[in-house]
Amino acid sequence: MNGSQWSDSRARGALRFLRCYSSLAMNLESILFTQGFGSRRQCRALIADARVSIGGAVCTDADADFPTGDTTFSFTVDGVDWPYREHAYLLLNKPAGYECSRDPQHHLSVFSLLPPQFAGRGVQCVGRLDQDTTGLLLLSDDGKFVHLFTSPKRKVPKVYVATTRHPIDDAQLSALRDGVLLNGEARPIAAVDVEARGDHTLALTVMEGKYHQVKRMIAAAGNRCEALHRERIGGLALPEALARGAWQWLDETDLGSLRSG
Repeated sequence: MNGSQWSDSRARGALRFLRCYSSLAMNLESILFTQGFGSRRQCRALIADARVSIGGAVCTDADADFPTGDTTFSFTVDGVDWPYREHAYLLLNKPAGYECSRDPQHHLSVFSLLPPQFAGRGVQCVGRLDQDTTGLLLLSDDGKFVHLFTSPKRKVPKVYVATTRHPIDDAQLSALRDGVLLNGEARPIAAVDVEARGDHTLALTVMEGKYHQVKRMIAAAGNRCEALHRERIGGLALPEALARGAWQWLDETDLGSLRSG
């Protein structure tokens, strides 16, 4: 390769790099806008008021570009650090007394437990839990992800722990394993797995997500569900250290666990 060819090759390589960089870079106004910090005008105001920092330095240039393709990129607004995420994947340890709705009818909304930026970017519940059911709740603004884990065609195992009013006996466990007929259903529904964890505690694994399904199954087996807690979806378990009402980001390992379940 002669000098001219080498120079041309380097130029083409540099051009490819710049194109790649530009496709992953985003100006600061757009970064805040996509992450739910308000309208574009509101985002520009945050920046102009010196409330946004990058790498510890205040940035007042709304048009400054930053490499959002870097998975470690983050920014700070009003002293709170935020990782940039193209899509938000969240896990919430849902307490009792919260509805999985933006427009709750009788109780508080689970969205009141999250920073308002998530509502601003369109985060929604991935399926629902009754207001009195606790435990693992997924939320995301990725429509494909939401559909994947709520579609009836995709069978995703979910593990619930139920506290019952009456002692659990072998006949009830057998009925749940063999299948119980619920009102409005043409065929019996069976738990994938049933395990007694105490006289009044049992764990059920189900694939479907029908209305009040676990409570209705327990009732059809001859008992009554007094409390219900979801502890696992797919291969992802609710972290023991995550307090009631607290949330966390899901990382690639967590997402892999969900899909491997």
